[in-house]
Amino acid sequence: MQMFVSYPKNTNILQHYKLYVIFNNMFDILKQSLWKHFGSSIDMIRNAIILWPEEYWNTNKKFFYNAYHCLVFLDYYLTIPPKNFSSPLPFTLTEPDHIPKDAIDDVVPDKIYSKKELLDYLQSSREKCRKLIAGLTEEKLNERWIDESEPMYLALSSQAALNYSVLDILFYNMRHVQHHAAQLNLLLRQKINNAPDYVSMAEDDL
Repeated sequence: MQMFVSYPKNTNILQHYKLYVIFNNMFDILKQSLWKHFGSSIDMIRNAIILWPEEYWNTNKKFFYNAYHCLVFLDYYLTIPPKNFSSPLPFTLTEPDHIPKDAIDDVVPDKIYSKKELLDYLQSSREKCRKLIAGLTEEKLNERWIDESEPMYLALSSQAALNYSVLDILFYNMRHVQHHAAQLNLLLRQKINNAPDYVSMAEDDL
């Protein structure tokens, strides 16, 4: 006690250190929580793709196009900066008059990729997501997703996303994945009267 009275500056340093430790512990907890929820959303997409019957893969293409759209944008929104984005399952930005019947937008895959190709792509993006969240810092969270000083890859971006921070785009991406998980589950219910269970948390940690 006398030491703190004699050296008030040391008390200040100690207080700052305690605050630093508390902040870093809280930041790690927040990152872990973000991953647990984001990872579970990705797992719900995976479970839906697994459950879709092989015999409908090439005949009922609405499910495929919906899943492919979700996977491409999952990967795209995880790419920082997005100008570096390149999908391992290529697509073509297609004019409205040439968009296939069951496609949901102008991001049209160059072919009907197999279920395994989609699942492998999803697993790769899942790991990309985990590593991105694990490496987050306070500074990184506040950075713009699209850097104003760089040429912007606007072809896939919504107007709203152009002003997003890295934290914003992570939440936006997670919500987008969950949105399409619900759509895939609806298609499963309509076709086979079955759907995967809800995934509350990812099983793996950062």
